[in-house]
Amino acid sequence: MEQNELLLSVRAKATTWLAESYDAETRQTVQAFLDNENPNDLIEAFYRDLEFGTGGLRGIMGVGSNRMNKYTVGAATQGLANYLRQEFSGLEQIAVAIGHDCRNNSALFARITAEVFSANGIKVYLFDGLRPTPEVSFAIRELGCQSGVMITASHNPKEYNGYKAYWSDGAQIIAPHDRNIIVEVNKIKGAEDIKFTPNESLIELIGEEMDKKFIARVAELCEAKDSVQRHHDLKIVYTPIHGAGVRLIPEALRAVGFTNIINVPEQDVVSGDFPTVVSPNPEESAALELAIKRAEETGADLVLASDPDADRLGVAVRDNEGKIVLINGNDMCAMLTYYAITQRKEAGTLEATDYVVKTIVTTELIKAIADKNEVKMFDCYTGFKWIADVIRKHEGKLRYIGGGEESYGYLREDFIRDKSSVSACTMFCEMAAWAADKGLSVYQLLQQIYLDYGLYKEQGISVVHTGKSGAEEIEAMMRAFRENPIKSLAGSPVTEVLDYAKLEGKWLDKGETFQLHMPATSNVLQYKTLDGTKVSIRPSGTEPKIKFYVGVRSTADSLENLAVAEQECLAKIAQIRQELGI
Repeated sequence: MEQNELLLSVRAKATTWLAESYDAETRQTVQAFLDNENPNDLIEAFYRDLEFGTGGLRGIMGVGSNRMNKYTVGAATQGLANYLRQEFSGLEQIAVAIGHDCRNNSALFARITAEVFSANGIKVYLFDGLRPTPEVSFAIRELGCQSGVMITASHNPKEYNGYKAYWSDGAQIIAPHDRNIIVEVNKIKGAEDIKFTPNESLIELIGEEMDKKFIARVAELCEAKDSVQRHHDLKIVYTPIHGAGVRLIPEALRAVGFTNIINVPEQDVVSGDFPTVVSPNPEESAALELAIKRAEETGADLVLASDPDADRLGVAVRDNEGKIVLINGNDMCAMLTYYAITQRKEAGTLEATDYVVKTIVTTELIKAIADKNEVKMFDCYTGFKWIADVIRKHEGKLRYIGGGEESYGYLREDFIRDKSSVSACTMFCEMAAWAADKGLSVYQLLQQIYLDYGLYKEQGISVVHTGKSGAEEIEAMMRAFRENPIKSLAGSPVTEVLDYAKLEGKWLDKGETFQLHMPATSNVLQYKTLDGTKVSIRPSGTEPKIKFYVGVRSTADSLENLAVAEQECLAKIAQIRQELGI
């Protein structure tokens, strides 16, 4: 019965896409869906409308309300335009900045977005070609815009595209604006409600001048100019993985002072098909294979890789035997946090108002570093919009010196409000030069951090469930964990359970509950044990996945013991995965 009702609902929605207000190609595809005896394509295309998640609008490209296309992009833009006109009704001219990455249809979707905004009387600053996401955030603030849009699906597979919406502070939109925009988008019942006819006089192309300003601001962030000068010829392999960092990241590295940047020619080719990788995700080792090969050929010290929209950073370095090894997102964020604090401490510029930020699923090593150095640290939800929210709330009172998350994102500066592989690349290389002045490689610096602050090992596991049935399976899994809470992990009793959907925590050993002080609810469960293990579980806001984050800790007093402790941590993670059935 439920399936029949769903099919009737889906067919009714799809039929509205046969109206003359939709183009002929779209109508033809929808009709083919309706005529097909197998309703799967029809259901997947129309069973829901795309909504803003932790990263905005994101989905597979194609025809339908659950797909990225001219009409879903147009509806999102019309809804956003309507909301902007309400919120900023007192302004003589509302303005937005729009950028896009390398993905198939990204330039088209950016142009459609610009045309719809302009048709609604909104001034548009449209980048003249692909640009990194952080530069769009920068442009919003630099140009005094009220909003902005970046067309990208970040590191998702090539079938996807997305729409990141930003507010006037250059941060991705959060409550109440996200919910209010959804209301406005839901009022758009069809293509006839979208103003597609542009006002070209309101669309202004931007590019080189903004690039120069952005790179200059990034270069000014360098805290160890003398170290960079001494080690300017550090061999750095960089790959944009066919994406938007292809020009600006090498330029930023040179602006800071590095002179030996080695490219990966095959991956400098801008392409939404990502021809050299299965997935353009710097979190995955396969995406860095060509860059690592290039490093072996050239004897490079560092390997850097950014994702298609150049907000995430992947890193590989040489270990003590000279082998190139990957640095995961947790360790990268911890190292950059350590550098931000320690370099300032040594230079005498660390202030009592300085603070760092991490997300609740990111390594607790960051907290250990901050606590030991008496630096404030704030926890927030997954997604850089929440790190930006912390920055917003403390602006003018405290000084932000860095923040990051386990998913390979870091933000050094506060003149933008989204993660940036541009500044993260320059900072990581700067840190390498600073470590070299101390006689340490980057790998040795990480080992020293472990010895000084504790060994923390984390592993993220994603369980994929696609489509409508997959979403239901993920919902059922979260419900099962709530109804049958975990009692112990790898032999250590759970002492604390945090349910961010209820904003409630429980101390199991004390039998007491307490309130979680967060800006909103979120579908996240977190378990902490007596021995310092932390496990977090949440559905992804942008992908058809349920995510598990397993973190364990240990200590060691020597490099020899560090290796033993590391193996013990990995064995504990394996045991926890077995217990959780993941």
